[in-house]
Amino acid sequence: MNLFDITKLKKELEELEQKTNNPEFWQDIELSTKTTKQINALKARIENYSKIENYLKNVTEMNELVELEKEESLEEELSKSIKDLQKQISKLEIDTLLSGKYDINNAILTLHPGAGGTESCDWAQMLYRMYTRWASDNGYRVKELDFLEGEEAGIKSVTFLVEGQYAYGYLKGEMGVHRLVRISPFDSGGRRHTSFASLEVLPEITEDIKIDINPDDLRVDTYRASGAGGQHINKTSSAVRITHIPTNIVVSCQSERSQIQNRETAMKMLKSKLLDLKEKEHKDKIEDLKGNQMDIAWGSQIRSYVFCPYTMVKDHRTNYEVGNVQGVMDGDLNEFMKAYLKNNK
Repeated sequence: MNLFDITKLKKELEELEQKTNNPEFWQDIELSTKTTKQINALKARIENYSKIENYLKNVTEMNELVELEKEESLEEELSKSIKDLQKQISKLEIDTLLSGKYDINNAILTLHPGAGGTESCDWAQMLYRMYTRWASDNGYRVKELDFLEGEEAGIKSVTFLVEGQYAYGYLKGEMGVHRLVRISPFDSGGRRHTSFASLEVLPEITEDIKIDINPDDLRVDTYRASGAGGQHINKTSSAVRITHIPTNIVVSCQSERSQIQNRETAMKMLKSKLLDLKEKEHKDKIEDLKGNQMDIAWGSQIRSYVFCPYTMVKDHRTNYEVGNVQGVMDGDLNEFMKAYLKNNK
């Protein structure tokens, strides 16, 4: 199982930990934050490798027992354990492909339905469920930041934070337009419909990343939070909307009870958007940004999810496809992510 050089990783970890023993090291907040993040990432990779090694030993021992006992229940347990091991090895393989500048960061995701009213709002809701299921299955935490219900069903928009190491590295390839083909449950004639929804994926900005924003370029509005079934509703005007006037980028947060906390979170979201735009436009200063690259190109889908007349999910960038649509909608996305990362290595 030579997916990466574990000895090299352990040596790198030891060298970084030695740096932290220098008292002057902690005086540089930017460097210490960045190094601590690297140390935690290396520890996590080494720990994952060790877990898989132990799991492999257990599976090998179980296989020997099955050959001796020939019991059906043991064979079923072995089959399940092998599948679990394959999933863990696949995830470890993805880890080796994560070397981007912000891959280790948390991820901020925003879903918007395309044209098509209720049908597209429902599709955005389905995608939201798919990504929250994926996050849960892979040990990540999800925090809803902003939520706007659809008029009849689904959602008009949702922004949520996926917390955990390499969340952005895994999810960055999901950014783009997602296409659904199905028999619409909202069409009394039972006709087939095509719907679109877009997903934006940004790394959450950490303290070691500096983004200078002129306060005069911001418009801050407060309003009452709203959402589904009362759970998102706050009776005070604690929700915050911030507009960056030069680029017309708008961010909102209503997840916290405190207006101050919502403003802090909204500023993190704004910084993430501005950093993304700054790097796309190859500008040195935030003041030089125009914001003309934020438009969504509907129809240029990265992936299609077909429920009818056959079942298939296909990524149009890598040509990776599977027939188990329901499995994908339940969060089975790692092979799509691995194919994307391999394709963009």
